[in-house]
Amino acid sequence: MTGNEHKQKLERKTRRHARIRSRVQGTRARPRLSVFRSHAHMYVQLIDDGAGATLAAVSDTGKKELSGKERGTKMKSARLLGLAIAKIAQQAGIKQAVFDAGGNKYHGRTQEVAEGAREGGLKF
Repeated sequence: MTGNEHKQKLERKTRRHARIRSRVQGTRARPRLSVFRSHAHMYVQLIDDGAGATLAAVSDTGKKELSGKERGTKMKSARLLGLAIAKIAQQAGIKQAVFDAGGNKYHGRTQEVAEGAREGGLKF
């Protein structure tokens, strides 16, 4: 991928994210579940946009959040992140959330986070 193709790909992702963020707002009762994907790691947050506060956050950089389980592949790690954020949300009394893929396509690791969160009891 040349530099120009990479730049265009990032611009498309930025536009997708801006379009999603114009429609999706998180509240205290129904926060926004935001997914950020870097090349090596994933970060998931529950955000109250009204107060501008992060209610909970987990990432796959530390095994503590993944309850000591072996992470395995990136896909398996993404599902465990979804389960971990759902567990934290349940403890905080949050039952519903709005999913924000962060400009990423709903596919692969992003989809695994969402399915893990649903499996953990969080509703979108």
